[in-house]
Amino acid sequence: MAVIKLVSWNVNGIRAIHRKELFHPVFQIDPDIVCIQETKAHPEQLEEDLTRVDDYYAYFSSAEKKGYSGVAVYTKNTPLSVQHGFGIDRFDKEGRILVVEYPSFTLLNIYFPNGKSGPDRLQYKMDFYDAFLDYAEDLRRLGKNLVICGDVNTAHMEIDLARPKENENVSGFLRIERDWMDKFISKGYLDTFRMFNNQPGCYTWWDYKSMARDRNVGWRIDYFYVNQEFGQNVKNAYIYSEFMGSDHCPIGIDLELTE
Repeated sequence: MAVIKLVSWNVNGIRAIHRKELFHPVFQIDPDIVCIQETKAHPEQLEEDLTRVDDYYAYFSSAEKKGYSGVAVYTKNTPLSVQHGFGIDRFDKEGRILVVEYPSFTLLNIYFPNGKSGPDRLQYKMDFYDAFLDYAEDLRRLGKNLVICGDVNTAHMEIDLARPKENENVSGFLRIERDWMDKFISKGYLDTFRMFNNQPGCYTWWDYKSMARDRNVGWRIDYFYVNQEFGQNVKNAYIYSEFMGSDHCPIGIDLELTE
C-alpha cells in the first residue's frame, strides 16, 4: 500500500500569488498532486517556473476570456488521460474543469461558479451543479472511483460558516444551493474533512475587504469528496490555514492506494 497526498487551492490569480512569492511554498509539504482553481491565466501568460515545477507534470484548462476562472493540476505521476470539461460547451468554455484519470481513481478538479452576481448567474451555477453530478454519476456507473476537489462556492451546513443566520439570503448559503449539496451527498459522496473533524470554526475562505481572516469570520467552501465505496482509502483530511496569499487557503487529503 502507498499513501499519497493531494492538495487543492483556489489561489485567486496564480500570477498574483506568484508575485508575492507565496505560491511555491505549498510544494514544500511534498504533495503528490496539487489542484489549483482560479488561475486567471492561460499557460502562455505564465512564467516558466509556474508551467514547469520540478518533479511535476502540469496541466491547465483556461477560460476563453483571459484573466478569468481557470484550473490547473500538478502531478508527480503521469496520468492515464486528461480531459478538459464535461463535453458541454456552455460550461467548458469557462475553463473550470480538469478530469485526470489514474489507475486507481479519477480526479475531478473543479472551480464551481459563483452565483452572487444575479439570478441568471445563480441559475448557471445550479445548471453547472446538475451537469457535474450527471457526469460524476456516469463515471461511477463505469466503475470509476472518484476524487472530487475544488472551490464549490457553497457552505453546506451552518457549521461551515461563521455567520449562518446573516447569510441565509446570500448566494453561497441559499437554501437552493444547500439542498443541491444534500442531494449530492445522498447519492453516496463523502465530505472527507467531516470524516475526521466535526468542529466549528474550520474555514477555507475569508473576505478580503473586511479583513475577516484576522477574526476567523470565514466560510468552508472548498472540499475534497470521494464516492462512498472509496471512503475507506481516505486516511486523513486537512485545512492548511497557515498558507497565505489568497482569500482561500489550501486543503488536502491523504489517500491510501494499492500499488
